[in-house]
Amino acid sequence: MAGSFIPGIGAFKQRMPQREDALPGRATPMPLHNAHYLSGAKLRDAYPGLARVQFGLGCFWGAERKFWSLPGVAVTAVGYSGGYTPNPTYREVCSGQTGHAETVLVVYDPAKIGFDDLLKVFWESHDPTQGMRQGNDAGTQYRSAIYCEDEGQYRAALSSRDAFQAKLREAGFGEITTEITAPPAPEFYYAEDDHQQYLAKNPAGYCGLGGTGVSCPIGAL
Repeated sequence: MAGSFIPGIGAFKQRMPQREDALPGRATPMPLHNAHYLSGAKLRDAYPGLARVQFGLGCFWGAERKFWSLPGVAVTAVGYSGGYTPNPTYREVCSGQTGHAETVLVVYDPAKIGFDDLLKVFWESHDPTQGMRQGNDAGTQYRSAIYCEDEGQYRAALSSRDAFQAKLREAGFGEITTEITAPPAPEFYYAEDDHQQYLAKNPAGYCGLGGTGVSCPIGAL
């Protein structure tokens, strides 16, 4: 089950693998029913006229739900980013031997929703101070991450991190461990169909996300 914690392998999964030790993967992408379960929008597309960003904030089932209903968000999809193994399977990512984070691809219309508003949802929906885990979900795949598609996103992400860090310190939290990368963003590998919009298909399904209760001082949603 996604989000399960397996005693005895936590320490191993807290370390990023070396590229030469990563699983080989495959050249062929996972089969994908190319339609969002809720909206019918294409999951895999060029998205002309729209912007995109990849967020990692723990188990991607609950993370995707945080974004799919926001006004101005055109489509969301779950997948794997920031690792070494091409076209990994869910089981391979869970092994800790691909280097990938579980991520949400958020495609949005900048004329309808600001990137700062997406960042506010990102920061407030999880605890970004936990390193290679989110609650009881332990491993490199659960790390906090923002994979930026352009320089404007990158500058905004760094600025929001610094602003939120100040608020977290005031509330007694530690240092933010979120991985924020400059463009180009790493390749987004779509997860298997079963994981796409999982909590829409399974409303009582597992969601291990929990925020800090601290308000991020950006955005205007």
